[in-house]
Amino acid sequence: MSVRRPRVRALRRLGGLRARLVVAFVLVALVSAVTATALAYRESRTAVLQRKQDAVLTDVRNRVEQAAADFDVPADEVSLTRFAAGIADGLGGDAVVVTQYRSLKASSDASADRTRITPALREAVRTRDRMSFQRVDWRGSPYLVVGTPVTFDSTTLSGLDVFAITSLRAERDDTAGVLDAVRNGIVPVVLLAAVLALLAAGTVLRPVRELGRATRRHAAGDLTSRVRARGHDELADLARDFNKTASALEASVAELREQDLRAKRFVADVSHELRTPLAAMTMVATVLDEDAATLPPDAAHAARTVSEETGRLTRLVDDLMEMSRFDSGAARLNLTGTDLAEAVRATLSLRGWTDRVRTELPQGIRALVDRRRVDVIVANLVGNALRHGAEPVTLTLATDPAGDWVTVEVADRGPGLPPEVLAHVFDRFYKADTARTRSEGSGLGTAIALENARLHGGTIDAADRPDGGAVFTLRLPWRRTREEGR
Repeated sequence: MSVRRPRVRALRRLGGLRARLVVAFVLVALVSAVTATALAYRESRTAVLQRKQDAVLTDVRNRVEQAAADFDVPADEVSLTRFAAGIADGLGGDAVVVTQYRSLKASSDASADRTRITPALREAVRTRDRMSFQRVDWRGSPYLVVGTPVTFDSTTLSGLDVFAITSLRAERDDTAGVLDAVRNGIVPVVLLAAVLALLAAGTVLRPVRELGRATRRHAAGDLTSRVRARGHDELADLARDFNKTASALEASVAELREQDLRAKRFVADVSHELRTPLAAMTMVATVLDEDAATLPPDAAHAARTVSEETGRLTRLVDDLMEMSRFDSGAARLNLTGTDLAEAVRATLSLRGWTDRVRTELPQGIRALVDRRRVDVIVANLVGNALRHGAEPVTLTLATDPAGDWVTVEVADRGPGLPPEVLAHVFDRFYKADTARTRSEGSGLGTAIALENARLHGGTIDAADRPDGGAVFTLRLPWRRTREEGR
């Protein structure tokens, strides 16, 4: 499950990016289609109305000129009606013509509503002495109303005004049909845009997915993973840059690993080669140390110094050999059923610390552990507390409430560990006091203790006590013996 979750999250991120690309494509297509529809509707509507308007104006002008040639003034209502009907006959069946001579009015259709002729249009005809027109909406329908004064011999006003009312419903229906056709075409356009967006998103995201997979393989330790660079676009350049970076990283890591292996082999070889001469030096130093009491003071001091330094060098070589086994993976556990309380008492007794350490060792805690390695861990933690802390030193053996872990806690009453020391307390050859260039130990004790704990599947934590002093806590998984399991 833990391996699949990063892949699921990556797929969700890619799915989100794909969705955003598709939405962006569709929105662009939709906005473009709507804009094109609006522009097409406006242009078609303007063209249709302009054509209708020009045709009506021309027809009205021609019909008025023809009818005016046979019209005599002053006029009466009958002649006005006949005059209006004659003009209307030439304009189409739905046209209504209204004539006005001074205060006398007549129309081609007596039942027609004359309110479609607005006061503004009447005023324009009367004052401008030329043809004027106006588009009006009446009872939900559009109309074109044209007004013109009637003149004789092109200069003399007759006092007769003519108004022609023509319906624009057909033109409205035509433009509405165009709008409907374009609107119906938006859906296929949007669907086509979505399909193209999916194809484009797949093309764009394929290199991204490959880069993601290669990056995850690199994070998992497979530095040989590469991606294919296709084409010459930005994604291809990114793939090539990734491959160059991966190759450089692989070479650097391989070189570092080789250097690390050479260094570990060197330490192991040197430590191994030193053991034979150190064994001889140890025997000689032991003889000199035993005879130091019979030697002159200066010779006795030199003999004891040689013995101490030989012992320290022997411990350092032994610790280096132990660390080399951890580094090479050669360290193995020899698990045996062990009473941990008894093992801890044996560690303290062997080193003469029984009277210097307060213990809380409940009986009955048995586990499968490597007794020698547990002895090394406890000896290191207690020895550091006695050397660098302050008494009383307490050692507590316990189990967690769930029964999964065994803990050994070693605490002292010394000054504690500064934060900068806590971060490096388990580093190899680290010394908290930089002025103290020499010490009893090799500088590898805490590092070896931590490696032994890790070999068991456990760990060691270091911290400061709230009331002063340092506390080291060893945690080991509780591998129960057969007796304990029953």
